[in-house]
Amino acid sequence: MSDHPGTSDTPDPLDHFDEIVAAETDRDPDLAVIEAGSRTLRTQGGPPQADAPARPEDPEVDKALREVETELAGRWGETKLEPSVSRISALMDVLGEPQRSYPSIHITGTNGKTSTARMIEALLGAFELRTGRYTSPHVQSVTERISLDGAAISAERFVETYRDVKPYVEMVDSAQDYRLSFFEVLTGMAYAAFADAPIDVAVVEVGMGGSWDATNVIDGDVAVITPIDLDHTDRLGETPAEIAAEKSGIIKQDATVILAQQPVDAAQVLLKKAVEVDATVAREGLEFGVVSRQVAVGGQLLTLRGLGGEYPEVYLPLHGAHQAHNAAVALAAVEAFFGVGAQRAEPLDIDTVRKAFASVSSPGRLEVVRRSPTIVLDAAHNPAGARATAEAVREAFDFTRLIGVVGASGDKNVRGLLEAFEPIFAEVVVTQNSTHRAMDTDELAALAVEVFGEERVQVEPRLPDALEAAITLAEEEGEYAGGGVLVTGSVITVGEARLLLGKG
Repeated sequence: MSDHPGTSDTPDPLDHFDEIVAAETDRDPDLAVIEAGSRTLRTQGGPPQADAPARPEDPEVDKALREVETELAGRWGETKLEPSVSRISALMDVLGEPQRSYPSIHITGTNGKTSTARMIEALLGAFELRTGRYTSPHVQSVTERISLDGAAISAERFVETYRDVKPYVEMVDSAQDYRLSFFEVLTGMAYAAFADAPIDVAVVEVGMGGSWDATNVIDGDVAVITPIDLDHTDRLGETPAEIAAEKSGIIKQDATVILAQQPVDAAQVLLKKAVEVDATVAREGLEFGVVSRQVAVGGQLLTLRGLGGEYPEVYLPLHGAHQAHNAAVALAAVEAFFGVGAQRAEPLDIDTVRKAFASVSSPGRLEVVRRSPTIVLDAAHNPAGARATAEAVREAFDFTRLIGVVGASGDKNVRGLLEAFEPIFAEVVVTQNSTHRAMDTDELAALAVEVFGEERVQVEPRLPDALEAAITLAEEEGEYAGGGVLVTGSVITVGEARLLLGKG
């Protein structure tokens, strides 16, 4: 049965919301067949976010953290996967199923997951719930992946949690064909830390995919799907539909699904899965969305349509249309968690919502870390993310000359990323970060020359030299001429640049 709104002849009192529906892209009438089998939702500040943590000041604590990092690094990295939840399930079993001791909001998608998670966390915290947030990858410190009450756990607590779970990890290792991976151990640590706190609700971002992701031993009350695009195609599939099939694995029986705008073929897969498990669906552009947005100092001013009504004059201190859409998704997710649109019709308290969004930060996402010249960091690492970043830079910054510093990972669609940035970069300095995943500078330079032309490409293998070169290029027109630098291409590159530039 469907309770899809709009089946009644009664006019909608919020007619202006039709603009959201009209703006939704690539809708396909065939989706109506799937939607007819699904239920949909529609009804007539919190603690400040912490910056990315620095290394511990206490030498003994720093030593202990480095020892843990070394042990974790000796396991399978996040790019080597054996698609199964058998090992993490075994770990949860011997730990006493800590992930069952609290409700959770589970987030997947291609881009926007971490920013959306931070917004959800801020909203829940503003409504006086104790939160645990698990996100990846980290910008500067592995400890930031596990947060309690909006702040990364301390290095001391991270080490203590690792030592608590280590005997159980070794027990599972001895019984499995493969040892637990780096990400699986961290996931177990997060779930154990959340239960120990204890928390009221977990906000969990998948590492990759959905069905066989290590985080998927939870049954999220709310499943959030941010926009799906092509990334990790060697592991998840070569089309949005194939990728959506894997990501739909987080949609559990009787859950509420919050869908950001999706490609048509991805939406079909996700809605079909919702039908199969009798999940309730709310879709951006239909049940919720961004009614209006305008650029403001340091961010943007939004009017959001949620599941319970309209939320005007919401200030979000993040740049870009993509962050406005992330905010709409986050708001709908929290409304769904509180039962808005199902058990209750009234919206959330508007002042609390405003306070929460005003407190949000997302390190490494169009983050300004220096002036004169302005240096912006953004962790875009695939073409879709790069296109969103380029659009946001055009809107939010008045650069007359923008220099790109790009250090990418070799397993990404780097040509597509460079093509997305080509219209906004006057010149690009190609470099590489310190990890084994980094694309070789010469290989990256060859691609950049094909996209930008040789005269617009400079090569600096060391990131410190690349930053210095980019600053020099940005200053060529004079101190007040509007030159800027955008560091991008990888979360790792952005994190290392952040440290070099004195953040954290």
